[in-house]
Amino acid sequence: MSQEITELAYHVGGLLYTPAIQKDIAEKIIHKTIPYLTSTAFCLEDSILDSALPEAEQALCHTFSRLYAETREDFPLLFIRIRSAEHMLRLWNLLGETARILTGFILPKFDSANADAWLSALQEINRNAEHTVYAMPILESRAIADMSTRQQELKLLYDKLMAVYPLILNIRTGGNDFCNLYGLRRSEEENIYQIGIIRDILADILNQFSSDFVVSAPVWEYFGMDNPSWISGMQKELSLDRLNGFIGKTAIHPTQLPFIWESLKVSEEDYRDACRILNWNESQKAVQKGFGGSRMNELKCHGKWAKRIKILGDLYGVIPKGVLSIAL
Repeated sequence: MSQEITELAYHVGGLLYTPAIQKDIAEKIIHKTIPYLTSTAFCLEDSILDSALPEAEQALCHTFSRLYAETREDFPLLFIRIRSAEHMLRLWNLLGETARILTGFILPKFDSANADAWLSALQEINRNAEHTVYAMPILESRAIADMSTRQQELKLLYDKLMAVYPLILNIRTGGNDFCNLYGLRRSEEENIYQIGIIRDILADILNQFSSDFVVSAPVWEYFGMDNPSWISGMQKELSLDRLNGFIGKTAIHPTQLPFIWESLKVSEEDYRDACRILNWNESQKAVQKGFGGSRMNELKCHGKWAKRIKILGDLYGVIPKGVLSIAL
């Protein structure tokens, strides 16, 4: 059962996480002081101590009130990472009319134990909402990591998410949570695909979901400009993200966003070939020489690839032939 992925799913791009208790984030969004910000996640889960949750919720309501008063079309997509299905419903009511600017909720540790509750709450919200409220489940639990339960768990979650397909914007992957299960961590010179256990988990998630959903790559945990040695490591991982089929990446610091944006650009050769495939004008042949003259385009084999490249090029830009992207 394949359905069309909407352009909005690609627009999430680099999803910047910020603790919901942060009080200056509204002004940064309003005054556009964070370059390349396409989407942001206000976190009420792991980044907030249990004792500080009420204060964080109040700060979040203040942030949304400020943003609601200044709403513009160029605002990033706005998401909230909550703790449970009950928390989702409570937050929705707490936001009141300001929830009109909310793009959706991020569902942590989404698995078969809580999927029905999460999705039931999501449907309840959408029955009364004035706009579509999306969800982005995060796959990061032990049932997915454990090879004895992984395939069954992923298929079950796929079926549940397909049943509410129009409400699911992205599938997120929790690389750090998977690493934590095995006591592993990559350095700034390594990438997550070098950790065999984690690579296999990510490959199985992509195998199950990437034909029908946009699947986002795990976070890169190094940042800052005081010691920019992390950049080459992130660029390598971004290149492998793209090669394996991930689209976009979770960001934990604004300095990461330009590199995620650049990694989503497409080459001129890819873009031109994608346009040719989507506007096929051969009356008899289903193959055609590509723009660069050194590869073959096949109408039946490259259609889905072409749609993805066209959307990414339109949203993030095209790298002219002979120009090297900083993210490659």
